[in-house]
Amino acid sequence: MNSHYIYIYDSTLRDGAQTRGIDFNISDKKAICEYLDSLSVDYIEGGWPGANPTDDAFFHDLPQTKNSKISAFGMTRRPSTSAENDPGLAALINSGASILTLVGKCWDFHVKEALGVSLEDNIAMIKDSIRYAQTKVAEVMFDAEHFFDGFRANPEFAIQCVQTAYEAGARWIVLCDTNGGMLPHDIDEIVEEVTQYIPGNYLGIHCHDDTGNAVANSLAAVRAGARQIQGTLNGLGERCGNANLITLIANLAFKTDYEIGISEEGLKKLTYISDRVDERLARKPNTAAPYVGERAFAHKGGLHVSAVAKVPEAYEHVRPESIGNARHIIVSNQAGKSNILSRLQDIGIEISSHDVRISELVDIVKQQEFEGYAYDGAEASFELLAKQHLGLVPEYFRTQHFRVIDERRWNKLGQLVTMSEAVVKMEIAGQQYMQVAEGIGPVGALDAAMRDVLQNVWPSLSEVRLVDYKVRILTPQEATNAVTRVFVESRDKRGLQWQTIGVSSNIIDASYAALRDSMIYYLYRLQEKSA
Repeated sequence: MNSHYIYIYDSTLRDGAQTRGIDFNISDKKAICEYLDSLSVDYIEGGWPGANPTDDAFFHDLPQTKNSKISAFGMTRRPSTSAENDPGLAALINSGASILTLVGKCWDFHVKEALGVSLEDNIAMIKDSIRYAQTKVAEVMFDAEHFFDGFRANPEFAIQCVQTAYEAGARWIVLCDTNGGMLPHDIDEIVEEVTQYIPGNYLGIHCHDDTGNAVANSLAAVRAGARQIQGTLNGLGERCGNANLITLIANLAFKTDYEIGISEEGLKKLTYISDRVDERLARKPNTAAPYVGERAFAHKGGLHVSAVAKVPEAYEHVRPESIGNARHIIVSNQAGKSNILSRLQDIGIEISSHDVRISELVDIVKQQEFEGYAYDGAEASFELLAKQHLGLVPEYFRTQHFRVIDERRWNKLGQLVTMSEAVVKMEIAGQQYMQVAEGIGPVGALDAAMRDVLQNVWPSLSEVRLVDYKVRILTPQEATNAVTRVFVESRDKRGLQWQTIGVSSNIIDASYAALRDSMIYYLYRLQEKSA
């Protein structure tokens, strides 16, 4: 075993779901799992089987990963039952995951007050659960809950808990700063003490950020001997969040001599993945986030800007492109042009940087982003915008008029229901169409009416499904007049998936723009495929 290798364990799909205002759906979980797998983190914690329907659905149709291992999270056995007959352990073992992460108490106060059992019974619960689980799956980890608080209160008992898990066959013993109250020197001292009983190659660290030290505490644990590091994308998590895995990965890669399983190409995805996660969850990105924030490599003003242009390494601690970010010289638009050219290359368009249409496109994108568009999270809309400006996309249809009506009424069963009706007038190749459709909501009704028209000419549109719909309020200070950003994700039966966006102070208008782009993008892809 390489003692210089640091294993990366992501817990976004469980810990991240505890963030205030975050509610993962199954599409979110699968997409984030795909991001993490493309990054090649060592472990992805999928969630807690049996805890909620979303986690159950995730494990029922477990994603097939290429680079990462998926773990299922749960508890050690209950005090009143054996490991073999514990329903919680059974749900984990039957989840389909080859790795289990079992959480157990390590603080004597919690054992006595929360569990209501003796210290000896708690030790037996850990031993029985680990021994049994490791006979059923490839790998078992033990999450030592509130370990550092427990160590401070009763170091002998805390050590006994983790040593029991280690001797019972746990591959990893993860020391958890569950309430995030430790400082780096606390972590360093305690982890170093634990290595006297358990080899560092079997120790992990899991820190919360309640003192703002989760990243520093995690690195202190590594320095003291731990060889697995846990965190979440963008530091998602309850209260103040968890250790930010994006920052941890970048720090390990660029600031230490430790090895991680993420390649140079993987590191270049960090900014992209950070942005995608925020966009999916309708969160406002932290523009000052280390490494990946919009302001991380922004320079403004006079001599500083001039010096950065000549000697960037004197003002930037790493190259922004090494983590997929970009230098932003606020007084210049050149960074914008370079960014547009790079994105055009990604979608297969080679064009000279001196082409006047590039400068025009830069101006269009800047204006659109000023109005609230975020094309980084809606690649299909950006591709359409660029190709339409370059004259590559025909006008498949024109919507001349649409109207959406909501009706709230009592049905014949005496139930209060709200139904929506949409009317659209569209023109295709000079021919006029009008269609009426109903839906549970206004967006569903509008989508159905548009499809009913378009499927007359393009029947394959019946294969397209809207799989996600998210709304973000961009100007909450304007109350009901606020500008909204609508994000739509669509998929066809062959697995093609794409994201589109609409922005307006009218949520139906924003939704229409995103739906329109989704349908045009699909029709354009069909045209490309048949060409």
